[in-house]
Amino acid sequence: MIKIMKTIIYNKRAKFDYEILETFEAGIVLVGHEVKSAKNGNVSLKGAYVVIQQTGPKGTPEAWILNMHIGVYKQAGKIPNYNPTRSRKLLLHKKEINYLIGKQRQKGLTLVPISIYTKKSRLKLEFGLGRGKRKIDKREKIKEREFERRKQRILKGKI
Repeated sequence: MIKIMKTIIYNKRAKFDYEILETFEAGIVLVGHEVKSAKNGNVSLKGAYVVIQQTGPKGTPEAWILNMHIGVYKQAGKIPNYNPTRSRKLLLHKKEINYLIGKQRQKGLTLVPISIYTKKSRLKLEFGLGRGKRKIDKREKIKEREFERRKQRILKGKI
């Protein structure tokens, strides 16, 4: 069985702003024109985040992604009352949701969307359990990266 995966959008800021401890995969509940628009790459994860709310029947917890922008599909025509940043439900197992609730109660942990990709013909969201990096950590990472680049340039010049 061949699993064909194609990344549609990648959130570069996620790994820069957060230290990702674990990653999870979830399906996204979308309407037809949103799927086509997302597969065309008309989607943005900038400012998006994942929350778990007690909104299901009998107060069962459900996972939602907020502020994910999916633009209008051009060939769909005019869609009345379409909100491109509406909340979208994520499809996860109950065990995963309960695990995430327990982890999220720890201080400083949050759920950060990392990428959207297709798996077979379905759209999937990869999100991670992350801890926010401090400014000093980000600066250290940039210094290390620049040092490695400089080192590679020197080695290439001497060889």
